[in-house]
Amino acid sequence: MPATQKPMRYGHTEGHTEVCFDDSGSYIVTCGSDGDVRMWEDLDDDDPKSVNVGEKAFSCALKNGKLVTAVSNNTVQVYTFPEGVPDGILTRFTTNANHVVFNGAGNKIAAGSSDFLVKVVDVMDNSQQQTFRGHDAPVLSLSFDPKDIFLASASCDGTVRVWNISDQTCAVSWPVLQKSNDVVNAKSICRLAWQPKAGKLLAVPVEKSVKLYRRETWSNAFDLSDSSISQTLNIVTWSPCGQYLAAGAINGLIVVWNVETKDCMERVKHEKGYAICGLAWHPTCSRICYTDVEGNLGVLENVCDLRGKVSSNKVSSRVEKDYNDLFDGDDTSSAGDFLNDNAVEIPSFSKGIINDDDDNDDVMLAADHDLGDDENSVDVTMLKADLSHKEEGDDDQARSIHNLPLIRSQRPFYDGPMPTPRQKPFQSSSTPLHLSHRFMVWNSVGIIRCYNDDQDSAIDVEFHDTSVHHATHLSNAFNYTMGTLSHEAILLACESADELASKLHCLHFSSWDSSKEWIVDMPQNEDIEAICLGLGWAAAATSALLLRLFTIGGVQKEVFCLPGPVVSMAGHGEQLCIVYHRGTGFDGDQCLGVQLLELGRKKNQVLHGDPLPLTRKSYLTWLGFSAEGTPCYVDSEGCVRMLNRGLGNTWTPVCNIREHCKGKSDHYWVVGIHENPQQLRCIPCKGSRFPPTLPRPAVAILSFKLPYCQTSTEKGQMEEQFWHSVLFHNYLDYLARNGHEYEESIKNQAVKEQQELLMKMLALSCKLEREFRCVELADLMTQNAVHLAIKYASRSRKLILAQKLSELAAEKAAELAETQSEEEKEEDFREKLNAGYSHTTTEWSRPRVRSQVEDAEDREDTVSEEKPESHNHGQNLFQSANSSDTPALKSGSSQFQRASGISEFNSLS
Repeated sequence: MPATQKPMRYGHTEGHTEVCFDDSGSYIVTCGSDGDVRMWEDLDDDDPKSVNVGEKAFSCALKNGKLVTAVSNNTVQVYTFPEGVPDGILTRFTTNANHVVFNGAGNKIAAGSSDFLVKVVDVMDNSQQQTFRGHDAPVLSLSFDPKDIFLASASCDGTVRVWNISDQTCAVSWPVLQKSNDVVNAKSICRLAWQPKAGKLLAVPVEKSVKLYRRETWSNAFDLSDSSISQTLNIVTWSPCGQYLAAGAINGLIVVWNVETKDCMERVKHEKGYAICGLAWHPTCSRICYTDVEGNLGVLENVCDLRGKVSSNKVSSRVEKDYNDLFDGDDTSSAGDFLNDNAVEIPSFSKGIINDDDDNDDVMLAADHDLGDDENSVDVTMLKADLSHKEEGDDDQARSIHNLPLIRSQRPFYDGPMPTPRQKPFQSSSTPLHLSHRFMVWNSVGIIRCYNDDQDSAIDVEFHDTSVHHATHLSNAFNYTMGTLSHEAILLACESADELASKLHCLHFSSWDSSKEWIVDMPQNEDIEAICLGLGWAAAATSALLLRLFTIGGVQKEVFCLPGPVVSMAGHGEQLCIVYHRGTGFDGDQCLGVQLLELGRKKNQVLHGDPLPLTRKSYLTWLGFSAEGTPCYVDSEGCVRMLNRGLGNTWTPVCNIREHCKGKSDHYWVVGIHENPQQLRCIPCKGSRFPPTLPRPAVAILSFKLPYCQTSTEKGQMEEQFWHSVLFHNYLDYLARNGHEYEESIKNQAVKEQQELLMKMLALSCKLEREFRCVELADLMTQNAVHLAIKYASRSRKLILAQKLSELAAEKAAELAETQSEEEKEEDFREKLNAGYSHTTTEWSRPRVRSQVEDAEDREDTVSEEKPESHNHGQNLFQSANSSDTPALKSGSSQFQRASGISEFNSLS
């Protein structure tokens, strides 16, 4: 079977990172540019032991309970393992040591430095040192001959040298590398390696292949390559048995060959394509650990664990279906840990190059499947290896293989897009479930913390505003894993376990009666996967693809089906936002849909399962509403998007959190969004995706910025500011449409700010002789602002522009009058209906109708007298023209308003 790739996790800060195993394979040891050496029991170890060895650690090696490190103070230090206690300095250089290695016995180390020197030091007696001189540039890597006779080194001077350890002389030198003046400028770190045990071969990564040199003759025995290798190889390592060789490339590709048959056994690609800079083969298992230049740690399982040692040329289209630990995995800067904690089977990509004719590849493909199942089956690879020793010609070898019977027909070859593991459900602003101390939620109302250890299992609730409710301590007997908080209630939920059903638990602390708690059990085989609270209601999405609504007091309301498995939910006031899987994504993309419902008296569905836009190869990390009620969400690439109600309910990116991060491994954990004042409230996380519960993390405020072009120019800045203001004040129109209260002064200030920006942009365009652009900007202005624009154009002696703006003002006036006329007709129609009903009901309503008619006649007389006076009288006329019995009056008023509006802007121009 192909190798399985565990999702990578964060190990160190970005920079060169190395990895090795201890003698028994019980620990994975890494070092990085943060100066720490970490000892991991396995990849899922959330609390590895960490030892700080200096400002930066460039290399580490481990043997016989001795841990040796090359650090930034130009020294090579030794520590006890696993205690991590300093045990002295082995040697010093005039500059950084770049690589350290142990010999096979573990009694000597070799270190290569940027001062061109190589030193071999006795671990027990550091006075016993040998210095090797001859390189003309910094030393890149070293490798001991297993027999302790030779030492190989690679350097930035472009050469690979083999030294006699006894007399410190150079036995051979190969100019096979590209030259560079420093390690940081080297195209490859060229981590070479001797074959274990007998040390017959020396493997050197050169460009896109691995050159293998035969011991003592120093001839190039053969090269190993593969069609999948498109970038320079960086590092090689041998399996403990010496039969397999693994290589890592600067584009993240890891390739494994069978050295005897020269077959490519495995091809695995890094999740993000980062350069591989560390490779270590487990001393007993078919496992490889690797690190990249961003400080991440990864593991390959079942490497070359093939029955019959047949080369793996097929592509598996099967991906593991069980992703139970999504969002509960280790913290890492890669997306893999949040998509799946289990292994995802990694396919091999293409046929291996085995230095034979193309016909041989066809035979290998045909014989590729499960040859080792039957004890009587033929192992084509082993027969081929035997034939290669007996037959000298390639043609004879090919003919011999063709004579073998084909065991099974060739399966279809698929190299199309691979399906993406589905993102598991999660609660926004919560930390992973596997943590013993975690945040269940952190929102604008308060914080819910969960403590789950051997002594106690409890939940603490803290409110930002203690006037809402005092802090609460709850027992967690049912092992609640989900929680959310509002100004009315605390809502908790747990999955089913053994014979206990999945439960929804609500603490309605704002209730005026004495019974403030209620619990609902879900039906059998139905688990709650996401919960949220709104104004007077609670919602729970379940594994049965159902959404269950409850009143805040515990009354069951509507139940409806979800179009797909839920990912997350959020509530605010009467609004409910649901994100779910619309289908299967490919090539790392998630396929999500979103529904937005209004659960007030007039129930309405705003978004009907529209696709949810995400950055390529990202997933959803936060879903919620702004404090003013606008739906927002954040993806794993840090893009914050907000619903633009003014543009047909589309999604607009308003911030990129990654731009605020100092390091690539740093993140911001979103806890809330405010539109007034405009604030993105986050918690900065150094080298992590989420914060610890203790000490209490501090909240940072980030600013919003729309991704407009050329924001370094004055024009681009003003354009971004204008649409920024428009977008972040759309909520006022939403509140007005739904009958909610808001401060009129906020809207007036926003309109004033927008009109000032438009006038500035018009003035800038006018100076640049962009008169057509001026008219386009004026089209966005209010009527009064257009009049100011006409004045500005006239004073600037842009007569044609002033004329065009006057025409635009006339069009706006006509449109305004037409709109008012339509509103009046609609209102008249309604009043006629009301008047008709009042005539046919009771007699006491008739005098009120007659008085309305009389009032209208009185108003008509008044208007006829005051009609020529001013525009304000026209406004009074519009306000009085509400009677169904005065149609002539209304038509006259609309004509008057149109005429007065045109005369006004003509007088201004």
